[in-house]
Amino acid sequence: MSTHIIPTSTAEHLVRGLERVIFPAKNREGKRYFPDSEIYLKIPEIAKLKNQRIVVLHSGAPKPNQGLIELEIILEILKNNKIKPEVFFSYFPYSQQDKIFEKGEANLAEGLVKKLVNYYQVRKIFIIDPHFGREKWAGKYPIKCISAIPLLMKKARRNFGSPSRILPNKTWGGKDVLFLSPDKGGKRRTGISGIKKERINSFRVKYFSPEINLKGKTVAVVDDLIETGATLLKFHDFLKKSGAEKVIALITHGVLASGVLKIKSRYQKLYLTNTINQKEANIDIADLISKTTSGPSGN
Repeated sequence: MSTHIIPTSTAEHLVRGLERVIFPAKNREGKRYFPDSEIYLKIPEIAKLKNQRIVVLHSGAPKPNQGLIELEIILEILKNNKIKPEVFFSYFPYSQQDKIFEKGEANLAEGLVKKLVNYYQVRKIFIIDPHFGREKWAGKYPIKCISAIPLLMKKARRNFGSPSRILPNKTWGGKDVLFLSPDKGGKRRTGISGIKKERINSFRVKYFSPEINLKGKTVAVVDDLIETGATLLKFHDFLKKSGAEKVIALITHGVLASGVLKIKSRYQKLYLTNTINQKEANIDIADLISKTTSGPSGN
């Protein structure tokens, strides 16, 4: 059984160098949409894909709504041809809406997963560093979370730390390098220690003094994503006031280019993966995709 990858348009930058990639065909005008902006897609030679392992590769940004329509069209074509695929999300859309905080809201992350599994018969879902990582509800579905954090930490250790001090799954990663999450949510997702904070209101967050001495240290802030960058900017200033000599950022998903530029301008160094096609991305996740999709099945 061969593995074939079908990328959506937001994930095409991730398949360079990968084998057996099937690009959805365009219409007669060489476009993927009709004059009224409705999306058009066709999977070429669909009959040859039966009894093969099919992995649909998708990035939920920078166009989350249009991207989901494109993803669903591909999955509908596969469903109509009795093909049960797997889906690999380099970035999972709507994952920040992964809880119901107030009456009248919806857990859109779980809703999307449920639709993929129950309606489109998706056999397995791979997700790189989802915002809802380790939430209990995710355990009900065939989800496999993959982390790009080790790639980011390895790069930071190489440039700022000492390889002789590498300790897997520990806060300390190298000489004078301290890896920290900006909040409890980050600690839950990554397992990396965080600093206590309290939300005063919708606009103000108060950080409490760290229990560890930051004086003279290089602090590597590890988080899953950048949107506006506001939280990471505040955390940077807090760490500097607490005595950190250098503050660098290790981020998996660069959701908004404007936020990415803010972090790059303030932090000593930004390490950012290319799960989303951002100009400032400097860590390639091609190996993560290749290792996941190179086997005969999703197990």
